[in-house]
Amino acid sequence: MGGKAEKQAKTIPSLLQSASIFKRIKAFIVDMFMINMPILYFTVYIILGGRDEFLNNQPAILICTMIFGVILSIFFAVTGQSPGYKAYGIQLMDLQTKQKPGFFRAMWRFLCFVVFGAIFIGFLPAFFRKDKRCLHDILSDTICIV
Repeated sequence: MGGKAEKQAKTIPSLLQSASIFKRIKAFIVDMFMINMPILYFTVYIILGGRDEFLNNQPAILICTMIFGVILSIFFAVTGQSPGYKAYGIQLMDLQTKQKPGFFRAMWRFLCFVVFGAIFIGFLPAFFRKDKRCLHDILSDTICIV
């Protein structure tokens, strides 16, 4: 009974277009420079006192990554866009509600991105799917639209 309606609910709204993987990569690079680099700089030079201490401190690396994820998730939950996504006209959308995702959905998406993006398997679906969704988008039920 719910099969057809469920399938229609997961389609992209008719006037919106999926963002290309290359545009999303460029937006992520902007986010890395605008959000993650200040976090890393502060941690490396202010808290730890240098590059060598940072490289030998795995908990610091994990904490910096999680702070970056929390900040990105807040941006996505509040506005649906990070600074990089805004620069490239991309918005993150929850496929169930057709609105910006909540904080926990955005955080789950970031965690999936870290795990599957590290081994590059997470990006492969975007090259073969019409909706250009990566594995972290599929698992979090989100889509990036222009």
